[in-house]
Amino acid sequence: MSLLPVKDQMEIISRGVEEIIPEKELVSKLEENRSLTVKLGCDPSRPDLHVGHGVVLRKLRHFQDLGHHAVLVIGDFTAIIGDPSGQNKTRPQLTLEEAKSNAESYVEQAKVILDIAKLKIVYNSEWLNAMNFSDVIALASKYTVARMMERDDFTKRFESEAPISIHEFLYPLAQGMDSVHLEADVELGGTDQKFNLLVGRDLQERHGQTAQAIITTPLLEGTDGVEKMSKSYGNHIALTDSPEDMYGKTMSIPDDMIEKYFVLAADADESKMESVRQQLADDSNNPRDIKRDLAKHIVALYYSAKDAAAAEEHFDKVVVNKDIPDDMEEYSLSAEESVVDIIHSAGLVKSKGEGRRLIKQNAVKIDDKVCTDIQHTLKPGTSAVIKVGKRRFVRVTG
Repeated sequence: MSLLPVKDQMEIISRGVEEIIPEKELVSKLEENRSLTVKLGCDPSRPDLHVGHGVVLRKLRHFQDLGHHAVLVIGDFTAIIGDPSGQNKTRPQLTLEEAKSNAESYVEQAKVILDIAKLKIVYNSEWLNAMNFSDVIALASKYTVARMMERDDFTKRFESEAPISIHEFLYPLAQGMDSVHLEADVELGGTDQKFNLLVGRDLQERHGQTAQAIITTPLLEGTDGVEKMSKSYGNHIALTDSPEDMYGKTMSIPDDMIEKYFVLAADADESKMESVRQQLADDSNNPRDIKRDLAKHIVALYYSAKDAAAAEEHFDKVVVNKDIPDDMEEYSLSAEESVVDIIHSAGLVKSKGEGRRLIKQNAVKIDDKVCTDIQHTLKPGTSAVIKVGKRRFVRVTG
């Protein structure tokens, strides 16, 4: 297979990247004119993916498109330990069964980004579960406590006298052994994974292998523009969101996040970014219009240009003009039900708790009137439109 010239490959590989460690080693590997083994480990502690996860997944797709071997490592065994990256306390441990169940959902969602036909998927329990206690002792002997304490989150927890369990020190070692087992040429990860990725380099060298190059990608803030994108913060754009929700959520980001979202969420190339920067620098341009372009790019990336145009039309009708959409889900009442039960059963909220919270926040309307009573019910024979937030609707019929 003929690969692109190294300069052209590096232009794509470097897009939206925080660090390449060390860059000259990656260039040297590419100059060998062979397909590199590029590894990305995923933590199946949470099965819900969003466009923040999409940043590093998209980078793996770049390598696939360039003709390299992409390997997705499902960390079903390391999930038993719990990744301490960015944590101020010990993470809950999963069972192998829970991790494998989450992993199935992870892979299914990742299909919208990765070329599954050209993707090697492995589970690190295959080799880590086969290690005996002597193997673990030998592995632990390769790293000192002092080196582990160089890790920022461990240092902060130690200084604040927050507990650090011994098993947490094993996580970066176990992740590093993934690189040894796969003989990875390159490992990808978010900036919060830098320490773990460097451990992989060290362990490869100690096993007589050529050390992997490391590529870190920035962590993407959520739609609030403040916290890291996370379902826990309610500021995420899920990979499974509808085109309408994906478009609407993108339109809610702060103006100062537009450029970053174009690079990381919309995967814009340098030519597009030059145009975006020029538009943002021109005070005569309304950032809202640039954001519209961004929203369409993101929806088109995960769906299609046709879906993006339809999502924009829906946004204008429902949000800008505050109309009720013609096409919405219907929910038939066969008995008296609470509004909370209705919006949960209709899929407008993920949980009844979320439904109650939104009612308390005056974010639920019945026929355009705010519903303030979490116990409010509707009876059979009722015909009404329930609106949750700005974009979610259901038509209730008796």
